[in-house]
Amino acid sequence: MIRWLLAVLGYFIYRFPGAIAGFIIGSLLDNLSVKGKTFQTSFGSAQQVTPADFELNLLSLASLVIKADGQVSQTELDYVRQYFVQAYGRERANATFKVFNEVIKKHEISAQKICNNFRQRTRYESRLQILHFLFSIANADGSVSTAEVNEINRIAGFLGVYARDFESIKAMFFKNPDSAYKILEIDRTATNAEIKAAYRTMVKKYHPDKLQHMDEAHQKGGEEKFNKVQEAYEQLQ
Repeated sequence: MIRWLLAVLGYFIYRFPGAIAGFIIGSLLDNLSVKGKTFQTSFGSAQQVTPADFELNLLSLASLVIKADGQVSQTELDYVRQYFVQAYGRERANATFKVFNEVIKKHEISAQKICNNFRQRTRYESRLQILHFLFSIANADGSVSTAEVNEINRIAGFLGVYARDFESIKAMFFKNPDSAYKILEIDRTATNAEIKAAYRTMVKKYHPDKLQHMDEAHQKGGEEKFNKVQEAYEQLQ
């Protein structure tokens, strides 16, 4: 809209050359306006989530997990960067990090607003994969701290993820006698028939085909969840 107004104004002042200059300047201003809308969407507006907006939101949640234990681990930072490069390509990932560092990082990040946005615009299985991604970040340095678990649990609540699904994904990153049962969302007293039924249910829930609409890195994370379900079932068998 701005480009046409400036083109008309430029034409009246400098005729045809002025119209061209006004159109070019207006185009630049229109692009800045679109970026501003994307930024607002990241923090809770009701507009549809764009790919760039999804990436900024995801990076914002990642930053909350990285800072949860009061330490900024270089290993965790490297994991996030590598993940974004694999998912979106180096150029697009670098652009996302640049916008985050220059604009969003300077403002307070509201996990609740970002997650409400995701709840309205993404499928449930996509939100489960976001949760798996956040646990993967926390685990990049070799262990998931209590503070990181609490932060991811808080985010899971905002995302509308059921408690049993949170515990299932969490168990994929902790090795203890109950891990296999928690991954399959069953009790230790479960019968063989109940274990088989739970396995079939979890296979449907975590099947990688449910993430075909997401980028390659997210699909790979979906395969990791799926493999953990298979490992848990084989362990109990």
